[in-house]
Amino acid sequence: QGQKLAFAFSDKMKQALKLEMEFFNTTPQMSHLIVGADIALQDELGMNDDNEKAIAGLKTGLMGPFAGVGDTVFVAIYNAIIYSITAYLALSGQPLGLLIPVIGCLAITWVRWKFFNIGLAQGQKLAFAFSDKMNMLTEGASILGLTVVGGMIPALINYKVDLTYKVGKVTMSVQSMLDKIMPALLPLAIALFSYWILGKKHMNSTRLIFVLIGLGMILGNLQPICNWIGSIF
Repeated sequence: QGQKLAFAFSDKMKQALKLEMEFFNTTPQMSHLIVGADIALQDELGMNDDNEKAIAGLKTGLMGPFAGVGDTVFVAIYNAIIYSITAYLALSGQPLGLLIPVIGCLAITWVRWKFFNIGLAQGQKLAFAFSDKMNMLTEGASILGLTVVGGMIPALINYKVDLTYKVGKVTMSVQSMLDKIMPALLPLAIALFSYWILGKKHMNSTRLIFVLIGLGMILGNLQPICNWIGSIF
């Protein structure tokens, strides 16, 4: 017991703890790779002034690129896919939608544990093993996420223009004309409008919801509004 306490308060232990208190910021899901490599590197090299700089350099050098990949895969893409599927199942009245986020969280927990073991096994090789694959992984994840989100737009935004007009004895439907130009054109326009307005100053997702509610009230009563305007003129 005395030997354990002596090691716990040894200079090397203090040096290691001080090293781990330095600034470190990356996507939490990717941090386990770096932490595992950090521990492996300390075991391989030992703790001294030169090795401390090498270990700190590894953490500093990896946290930026790994944050880029992690934010893309585990934040943007993950949230878009998981919660889009959840929303779609909820709209269909399927209770399975409640379990999708739970399953996703369990999967992420397993991935984080696996990442730690990979980092522990790779050590300093981690920087070289992943450096060439970073851009490819990020680009592939972005393509996958955009494809899934694009496919979800016409399924989740189910709006059709209930607007007709007469040319002589022929009644024309605006929606059928839009479908000939491009199917699901209006859902796409609403999605692009949402992304565009979110980039404006003082705009956030909560305010966007109220904007979309107002837009829905206008678009849902488009035919009566047009009839009222036509009666005036």
